[in-house]
Order: sequence, then structure tokens, then C-alpha cells
Amino acid sequence: MAALSILAPMTQAPTAPHEGQHGRSENPLLNVGFRIPFDQIRPEHAEPAVDALLAQTRERLEHLARAGERDYADFMADLDRLTEQLDTVRVIVGHLDGVVTSPEWQAAKRAILPKVTEFYTQLSLHPGLWAALKGFAGTEAARALDPVRARHLKLTLDEFRREGADLPEDQKARLLEVNTRLAQVTNDFAKNVLDATAAFELIVPTERLAGVPQRVREATRLDAQAHGHAGGHRLTLHQPVVEPVLTYADDRELRRELWIAQNSVGVQPGRDNRPLVLEILRLRREQARILGFRDFADYVLEDRMAGGGERALTFERDLEARVRPFFERENAELEAFYREQAGPGAPPLEGWDVGYWAEKQRQAKYDFDEEALRPYFELNRVLAGLFEIVNRVFGITVREAQAPGWHPEVRYYDILDEGGTHVASFYTDWFPRDTKRAGAWMNAFVTGGPREQGVEPHLGLMCGNMTPPSGDTPALLSLREVETVFHEFGHLLHHALSRVPVRSLSGTRVAWDFVELPSQIMENWVTEREALDLFARHYQTGERLPDELFARLIAARNYRAANATMRQLSFGTVDLVLHVEFDPEAPDADPIRVAHEVMSRFYPYPLPGDYARIAQFGHLFSSPVGYGAGYYSYKWAEVLDADAFSRFASEGIFNRETGRSYVDTILSRGNSAEAAQLYRDFMGRDPDPEALLRRSGLVQA
Repeated sequence: MAALSILAPMTQAPTAPHEGQHGRSENPLLNVGFRIPFDQIRPEHAEPAVDALLAQTRERLEHLARAGERDYADFMADLDRLTEQLDTVRVIVGHLDGVVTSPEWQAAKRAILPKVTEFYTQLSLHPGLWAALKGFAGTEAARALDPVRARHLKLTLDEFRREGADLPEDQKARLLEVNTRLAQVTNDFAKNVLDATAAFELIVPTERLAGVPQRVREATRLDAQAHGHAGGHRLTLHQPVVEPVLTYADDRELRRELWIAQNSVGVQPGRDNRPLVLEILRLRREQARILGFRDFADYVLEDRMAGGGERALTFERDLEARVRPFFERENAELEAFYREQAGPGAPPLEGWDVGYWAEKQRQAKYDFDEEALRPYFELNRVLAGLFEIVNRVFGITVREAQAPGWHPEVRYYDILDEGGTHVASFYTDWFPRDTKRAGAWMNAFVTGGPREQGVEPHLGLMCGNMTPPSGDTPALLSLREVETVFHEFGHLLHHALSRVPVRSLSGTRVAWDFVELPSQIMENWVTEREALDLFARHYQTGERLPDELFARLIAARNYRAANATMRQLSFGTVDLVLHVEFDPEAPDADPIRVAHEVMSRFYPYPLPGDYARIAQFGHLFSSPVGYGAGYYSYKWAEVLDADAFSRFASEGIFNRETGRSYVDTILSRGNSAEAAQLYRDFMGRDPDPEALLRRSGLVQA
């Protein structure tokens, strides 16, 4: 994540003003307080609110840009909070388009995109503001700043330069055109993915679901009934349906149909993202070169831990080389198992076969079926256990509260510190809907923290697409879904426990190859016996997770770890190849073909010739920056989390002093110091690069 929200509107978590800051209005988006009036906000409110806030913010901008002697409080602090209300409204609109989308919300988002993009681009290019910023930097007041505020000034100066403040006027004009078009095209990309996912359904008779867990058969039967297909089963592309069908369905043709449908998102007529991928890559390359960088990767990674595209690509390729022997061994073992079970004349393993046969091999090898864990992972109990864990480790209390939501399934919670002070609140929205985008994510609505008038609370959210309740059966999660809940809560803690007095350095506004450390480290508690005992209880009997099932879980933990690693490396590598080595201006430029060639090295089955998963890869292409040239961050942060958790493992997973140290050195400090320094403050040393491979069992014996 970039350091400054005022200059990176599409990638930053926003903050919100207090009620009454500009008086009341009939438009609820102009009366956004700490508890956002989601029950009142409608698509028609978006554009008028943005227009009003743009006018107000421009007026404040001109005041800031006027010459005159000033100190930090009446210049840098005001600049830090300049776009606070505008950010809030922009993110609320984008959020609602992602969780309760409709043609009206899509139109509302598209209407405000060019306006806010133009404003943020012009903000970073404003000659008066740039002159005032440089003028302040030369004052005695600037030289006397404390380390955090001095870092804020330095990063602000760096960001203005990075965003083109010193460009000649003709290049500034072109940069504005590029940024505006990039915002529009990436929004179109995301819309196509959402629409295509929602449009798919496959109605099948019961017999085609042989082998699929009963809970999935029942849920899809009820879903079919609700959609007017009584007697059948409705299959969608939501993960709680796709994953178990591909893993367990004995009907190979059904697996093939669903696998092809899943991989066809982003390429259908009328929703074809393939030409958009090329345009996005061209725009990003032009944007980077206008700003003086060789390519988009060097541009976005300059202020991250990797420092540039080549280093990040080297990191990916080094990991690939080290993991490949284990990858080939795993695939040879699966092929041998498959031939033994299906016979030497069976067809070659395809993409729709590997998950199915890998699950059978795991059950045979470890007598372990992940479905056996689900009865012990009821969502509400998982959340209660998670909240108990963070209470023991970090001293915080989470309690359910009340606030308007955007859907009946939304829940709202408060977070209190050890002294009982309200430090944050958050929303949860866990289940898939046809009007909701895929995946899981955390976002921030309000950035609080220390202020002159006291400590203000933070406000955030966690969204997911977990296995929903069905009939009389509550939401029973898979192990991976439990890890996802813990992962997103790690992001939320990074936001909620921030104590940085500067808004744009607070919480998750850190280098994106550091931002996944707080999320990924939380996943470690999911497979610790002491932690599981706090929430892994059978939803009907209350029985704790049996020791023998836990033992099989641990024994199978690294099953096909090399394949899981190579899958992640395929995403990170193709991302960097497209942003570093691929030339989008070449006469025969075809990013879909290049992506196919790159990704084919990382899969244990041949990719079909028309394979175009890149055309639905929202992490890379659904916003102007997002994880573009930054998907490697997941593996980079896994190295950090595997190493950092070793301190908890040695000192005690509930050790309160270790937890306090982690909060004090990492969670509370945001971007107030270099990420590498924060890590050293917690661990007392630099990261051990072998930690991840050891944890995954991917080291030579």
C-alpha cells in the first residue's frame, strides 16, 4: 500500500468525519458519522455527495496552497486530513457496489470515478501545493519535527515527486488522461467478473452429485428450490459450491463442466476482459514512464521492501527453483496413485481431475478427510474462539454491538482495550450472494488514533464468501475458511490497534509486501491444539476435536505443499512478467498468450489452449494499482510470518508479553518507521529466509 491516501485514492483505506462537521443534509453520504447510515444510503446519493465534497475539498486545497508562514499543525496535519470525507464516500460507494451490487450501484460508481480520479491526479500535480510543501520543508519547524512527523513530511515529498509534481504541463495533462482511463477500464474489468460469476447457474439432478458431501447436496437443493427449480440442485461459481464439487464429485463430466465454467469467467461475449488486460498493461506502462520509471513494477515497488520489479521477480524464481523438485515428486506420486486406482488405460489427469484424485490420495495416505473437520468449525463458535485468542494474546475484548448494516446478514462489533476504552468497531459479512463479489477482504471506513482532542476509534469491516447455513444446519466452515477468517481479522487488528497520530501513516497503510504479515501470522493459531480447544467443538454434541483427528490433521498439514506453493508462485510470477518483461506496445503483444506460457510451468496438468484465468484476476486488474506488480507480497509476507510466529511458538502462543511486544512493535505502529525496522524491533534480527520452507516441509532432509 502506498504511504499517502491523498495521492493514492484507489488503493487506500479511507477515514470518516464526525457528524455535524458540515451540518446536516438530506443526503446521508454528507452526514456520515462513526456509525455509517447504511440503511439510508442509496445509489442516487453518490454523485451529488461527491460533487459537494469535491467543491469543499478544492476550497480547502486552495487555502493550503496559499503562501504564508505555517507550522505542522496548520499545514501538514491539514493536508493529512484534506480528503477524509471524500475518501469515506468514495469507499462506501465502492463497497456497496461490491456487496449489494445492482445496475444502479454500478452506474453510481462509474459516474464518480472520472471525477475523483481527476481530482486526486490534479492534487498531486498542484503547483501551489507543491511549492507550499517544499517551502514548509525548508523551515525550522520542519527540521524540529519528531521522527513520526518528520517521516510523514519526507514520504509526502517523495510521493508528490513520484506522482509527477515536477512534470511539465503537457505531461501532467497526459498523466491525467491515463489515470482517468485506467480507473474506468479497471472498473469495467471488475464489473465483468462480478456479472459473469452471478450469471452462471447449472441445474443438475441428485445422481450427478454422487460423492459430494451431504451438506452441499442439501444446500444446492434448497438453493434450486428458492430459484424455481424444485427437484434439482443449483450449482453456482461461488467457492462453497465449486470447491467441494471439484474435490468430491464422482461425475467427471460434471467436474469438467464446472471447471471450464469457472475458468471461463472474464472471456464471455459482452463480458470479455482479454482486451482490457492489454489496455490496462499499456496504460500502466505509459503511466510509469511519464513518471520516470522503466516500468510499472519499478514504479509501484520503489517504496516497498522489494524495492523494484527485478528483485521481486528474482525472489519468485528462486523460490520456484527450490520448490520444483518437491513439486515434481508430489505429482509423480499422485500419477502413480491415480494409475493404481483407475488403471493404466485411464485418461490423463486434467485440471478437473487433480483436486478429486489428490483428495483420494490424502485420505488413503493419512486417513484424513477435511470434511470431517467441518462439524467442529461452526462459524459463531470460531469467531468466539478467535475473540478469546486475541483477548489472551493482545489483551483486547471484542463484543457484539448494534449499527445499521447493508444486508440482514451483517453483524457489528466493538473492540475494547485492556482498560475498557473503545478503540475500534467493525462489520462482518460472511456469506456469498449473487450481488456480492467473490473472495474475502478487509477494508477500513474510519481511521482514528491519537488526536489533539483524545483517541478516536477506528472502523473497519471483514467480508467473505464462506459456507453458509443451510436449512437447520449452521454455517460449518472448512479448515481453509477458518484460516481465512483469522487472516482477515489479522488485517483488521492492524487497522484497529494502530496508535499512529498521522492518518496517512496509520494501520494498514504500509508497504504492500509487509501488509500481509499481520494477516498471515494469525493463521498459525488455527492449527495449534491449545487454540483449537477454544473453538473446535462439535456443533451438535459440544465434543472437542478428537486427538486422533487432530493428529491426522497435523500429519496431513503439508500434503502437496509444493503444489500449493507453486500455485501461488504462478500468480506472483505471471504478474511480474507482465509488468516487467512483457512489452504491451509490441505489434504482436498478447498478454493472454504470455500468461498461458508462464502459468503452464506451475500446474501438474496441461492448461487448455484457451485458458485465460488472467482475465478474471481481480487482484491484478480490478483497480488502477491493487496487487498489480505486487502479488508476490503474499509469499514475501509468508516468509516473514513463518519466522515471526517462531517467537510465539518458543515463548508460548498465548504469552501476553510476546503479544504486547507484537502490538507495540508492529500492529500499533503502521508506517511510522521502515517495515524492515519494525520487523527487527519485534524479532531482534532480520528475517530468516528458510523459515517458510522449513514450515512447509520443503527442505532437503
